Amino acid sequence: MAAAADRLLHLIRAAPASPAPAAAPATSLGRGAFPRQPQRVRLPSLSAAGAAGSGVAGGDEDDEEGMTYKGAGVDIDAGTELVRRIGRLAPGIGGFGGLFPFGDHFLVAGTDGVGTKLKLAFETGIHDTIGIDLVAMSVNDIVTSGAKPLFFLDYYGTSKLDVDLAEKVIKGIVDGCQQSDCVLLGGETAEMPDFYKEGEYDLSGFAVGAVNKDKVIDGKNIMEGDIIIGLPSSGVHSNGFSLARRVLEKSGLSLNDQLPKNDGMTTTVGEALMAPTVIYVKQVLEIISKGGVKGIAHITGGGFTDNIPRVFPSGLGAKIFTAAWEVPPVFRWIQEVGKIGDAEMRRTFNMGIGMVLVVSKEAADGILEGTHGPNHAYRIGEVIRGEGVHYV
Repeated sequence: MAAAADRLLHLIRAAPASPAPAAAPATSLGRGAFPRQPQRVRLPSLSAAGAAGSGVAGGDEDDEEGMTYKGAGVDIDAGTELVRRIGRLAPGIGGFGGLFPFGDHFLVAGTDGVGTKLKLAFETGIHDTIGIDLVAMSVNDIVTSGAKPLFFLDYYGTSKLDVDLAEKVIKGIVDGCQQSDCVLLGGETAEMPDFYKEGEYDLSGFAVGAVNKDKVIDGKNIMEGDIIIGLPSSGVHSNGFSLARRVLEKSGLSLNDQLPKNDGMTTTVGEALMAPTVIYVKQVLEIISKGGVKGIAHITGGGFTDNIPRVFPSGLGAKIFTAAWEVPPVFRWIQEVGKIGDAEMRRTFNMGIGMVLVVSKEAADGILEGTHGPNHAYRIGEVIRGEGVHYV
């Protein structure tokens, strides 16, 4: 029967009742719930007016104007308004992860996707790392509360199941779980004829972790003079790709061309854009164990300008020293080709810093001295009076 032919095929992948631990090591607005009064979710960019041009969604930007995220089709302000309205329906929404009381712990949950980075996965044929991005976006969110990820679930939707392709994607998910020391507990594959283009798929991920109630990192003790530490990103991570893809189109380059002005390194544009998101779980938990960490922000959709203030008490803001770290070549290329203003870049991309920690003055030096090599960190700013983020 036709009706039967059109039914969704759900392939539920459930882990055993007692799973073995994993082997050892579009814009997204997180809206997890806190078991306390909701914090302000978004603060306006103090320098938003400095962004060059405004762009027009669905149209070609004038060469004299800078490209914008809104012009590429993503309206952060609209997403912020939705989160505000959801907050009225479900008070407490607004954190990077949602906290649920469970005995002497909080369970901390987060969910996310990888946005239009999937488009580049389809075009480059790089499918074995997109699962790392998927895990990273959720586990990096929940670790901001000090939670250790416990398990992960995934959703894979496609019109016609390509088993070999799906296996590559799920291998990346397994790799991401190993990097974050959590268990891939299960997931679902949905085969939905005519819903997606041939060869394409969509992904969602869900992570749950736990933290002792007396060890939650919530930002409430942040004070003026605290130090802001940044952990480096691998590149664009999984946010801002709607704008990055517009820049790629404007540049005239292909994904196989060399990334310009790449400090002498041989990297294609596709490789630079598809570099998997850093999973910060182990590094952040190690830093937390040293003491002095008061707040943590995952730099995703909204960039520095919107995400850092989410962890501050009312009346406090951030001064960011923009010369404290080197912005990766991929961002310099995006900004130059797109003629994108500094304010727009800082509200769209991570600019080379994927995770921000606010720590006490007393703890800062010890934390910085203990980070070397691939796990190095930068002192990128300090907490000041007045709201928002100031760049100097």
